[in-house]
Amino acid sequence: MAIQYPVITEEVRLHRLRPPTGRINMVLDTDTYNEIDDQFALVYALLSKERINLQAVYAAPFFNELSEGPKDGMEKSYDEIVRILTRMNEPVDGFVFRGSDRYLPGKEQPVDSEAVRDLIAKALAAPDDEPLYVVAIGAITNVASAILIEPAIIEKIVVLWLGGNALDWNDAREFNLIQDVPAAQVIFNSGVPTVLVPCLGVASHLHTTLPEVERYVKGQGAIGDFLAERYEGCSSDHFALSRVIWDISVVAWLIESSWIPTTLIHSPVLTDQVTWSRDTSRHLIRSAHYAHRDPVFRDLFAKLARFAAQTESGQEQLAQS
Repeated sequence: MAIQYPVITEEVRLHRLRPPTGRINMVLDTDTYNEIDDQFALVYALLSKERINLQAVYAAPFFNELSEGPKDGMEKSYDEIVRILTRMNEPVDGFVFRGSDRYLPGKEQPVDSEAVRDLIAKALAAPDDEPLYVVAIGAITNVASAILIEPAIIEKIVVLWLGGNALDWNDAREFNLIQDVPAAQVIFNSGVPTVLVPCLGVASHLHTTLPEVERYVKGQGAIGDFLAERYEGCSSDHFALSRVIWDISVVAWLIESSWIPTTLIHSPVLTDQVTWSRDTSRHLIRSAHYAHRDPVFRDLFAKLARFAAQTESGQEQLAQS
């Protein structure tokens, strides 16, 4: 029998899709070891406590040259999350959860995990007037699985996903999306309030370089040095090379939505051929169409410097006591 999703009224949907104001509750779903940008995004979220109450971090599966398969990618991502939290003196127990060990076998076949169960519990516990923002920056397997297991959560959450390419791109074959097409189809077809930040054509504006990282990231405490090390290690030759830090785009939208401009559109149809198709009878989502690079990096670098200064000051006070 087909999954029956709750029907959200357009009034509620439009309210949920407004850019947030004030402090929001959030969970982060991330394939942290897949590249170097997830690390920056996790740190950025943790440094933005004035706007973001990060309640949990979920390890997402991935499979490329850095892993032996989706499960190994998820486990390596879990370990990378722990490394980051340890360097920032953040808790690990009850805060980091292992996610799916494989991709969805089909559009109505979830993959259960501790991350999925924690997401369901946190979503159902969210107040009706304070949705839980589910920010996903990897294959969206965990989020789709939670929706399939407990469809009622779509009334309690807003999904913010970095996935696919710009909707006028010739295809949607971006890494996050192409790994688990059925999971992405669940997101676009279920009616869950969704904010989409495409990669090529949108988040691809968020470039930085090794000299900039050495100037504004390296030396900013243990976490700054860690991020700089990850960035430098991504290439053996950085001459005239810039790198896209894609994943900070979704965190930036939560902090200041004007940095990542969005518009309301009808939810795209993701075909089995991994292309976008349009159907104006479908529900609305919000989709980003640009990323203002400078204010995003300015905010990130300033917060890193402030955090490093506060940490150093705290250590000095502890040494003197």
